[in-house]
Amino acid sequence: MAGCLLQDSAPTGFSFDNCYRNAFLSEKGFPAPRTRKTGTTIVGIIYGDGVILGADTRATEGSIVSDKNCEKIHFLAENMYCCGAGTAADTEMTTKMIASQLKLQQLHSGRTVAVATAATLLKRHLFRYQGHVGAALVLGGVDSLGPHIYCIYPHGSVDKLPYATMGSGSLAAMSVFESRWKPNMTEEEGKKLVRDAIAAGIFNDLGSGSNVDLCVIKKDTIDYIRTHEEACKKGVCQGKYLYPRGTTEVLSTEVIEVEAEYRRPKQQMEVQA
Repeated sequence: MAGCLLQDSAPTGFSFDNCYRNAFLSEKGFPAPRTRKTGTTIVGIIYGDGVILGADTRATEGSIVSDKNCEKIHFLAENMYCCGAGTAADTEMTTKMIASQLKLQQLHSGRTVAVATAATLLKRHLFRYQGHVGAALVLGGVDSLGPHIYCIYPHGSVDKLPYATMGSGSLAAMSVFESRWKPNMTEEEGKKLVRDAIAAGIFNDLGSGSNVDLCVIKKDTIDYIRTHEEACKKGVCQGKYLYPRGTTEVLSTEVIEVEAEYRRPKQQMEVQA
C-alpha cells in the first residue's frame, strides 16, 4: 500500500518534460517557442564592515512591462540575501529551495551558516540543470570570516568579487563601480554608490526601471530598504483637456428617422394580466 501511494504522489521540483516535447515538434517541422528577453539590474558591493545589495524593481516580458514594483532581493538566511536576475519564477523558486536547505543545516549544526555554503548549494543546483533554470544571482552576506559577495551564473560558474553586477543593465552599473569603488567605504558612501549604479542601469537599459531597493547586511543586523528611491516617477499632466461646448465647429448635420417598435417583457405582461 505504501509503495502504491509513493508512486501516485506528484513529482516535486523542476520539470523539463516540455524540452522533449519541443525537440519532437521541431523534428516534425514545428519550431520551438521563442524565449523572451528579460531585463534587470542587480548589484552587490563589500564596504567597510558589511555588504550592500541593490536591485531595480521592473519585471519585463519582452517589450512589455509586466510589473513595476517587483521584489528582486530574496531572503536566504539571517545573515545573507540574494539578488536574482533572469526568469522571475526561476529566481524565486531557486532561492526558496536553497533557503529551506540552509535553515535545516542551521538547525542541525546550531551555528550561523557560512556564505560559501549557500554559494556551493546554488552553483550545484544550477549546474545540474545546465542553464535551463534561468537564474543569475548576486549573493551577499556576512559570516565569521567577514563579508562576502558571490556572482553565480545560470550554468553554475561562480566568481567571488569585491563588487559584482548582473542583468541587462550590468554594464552601466559596472562602469560606476569601476570608477568609484574603493576599499573600506563607509555605509553612507556604499549606499550612495549602489544607488548610483542601479540608477545607471535604470536610465540606460530599457529592461530596468521603476524603483531602487537596497539591503545593508552587517554582522548582527540586516536593513532591507524596500523602495529606497523612486527613480522613475510618473509624470503629472500639465495641460487641460476640458474644452467648452462649441469649440469644435459642426460642419453639417443630418437627421435620419428610424421607426422603432417597443415590446414589453413577457414577465411584465403576465403580471399585468
